[in-house]
Amino acid sequence: MSKSLHDLPSYSFGDSPELADELLRLVLNGSKTATCASYASYEQGGEPLPKAGDQYIITDGRGLEICIIENLSVDIRRFDEIDEVWAVMEGEGDLSLEYWQDSHKAFFEREGTYAPDMKLVCEYFKVTHFFRKDGAIAEFV
Repeated sequence: MSKSLHDLPSYSFGDSPELADELLRLVLNGSKTATCASYASYEQGGEPLPKAGDQYIITDGRGLEICIIENLSVDIRRFDEIDEVWAVMEGEGDLSLEYWQDSHKAFFEREGTYAPDMKLVCEYFKVTHFFRKDGAIAEFV
């Protein structure tokens, strides 16, 4: 029997309710199609690395289920290898590499994992479903 979409692992982007809502808005308007996390956070948490085909429920800053994303590809890159193309795919700020570097350095410093050559788990994704207000799932086409 296949797993229900409601049983998928879930998370919100960022490290605060406000950042979760801000980044979710970028996903919903199509600006954000990529994200990254520190490789160290997976090692410390004992979590398996994501892979292409993995699906996740994305929640807002209050923990409400909003949409489902599916990873199209997952790569390991160093922080200092991130380029302008990746910065645009993450969809944040003014889309510049400088903005990406500054905001992500601050994020990873708060997490306690920042180093210029730190390894990142870089996920490129697409939205596949939306949750309706009644909790039903609508497929995104």
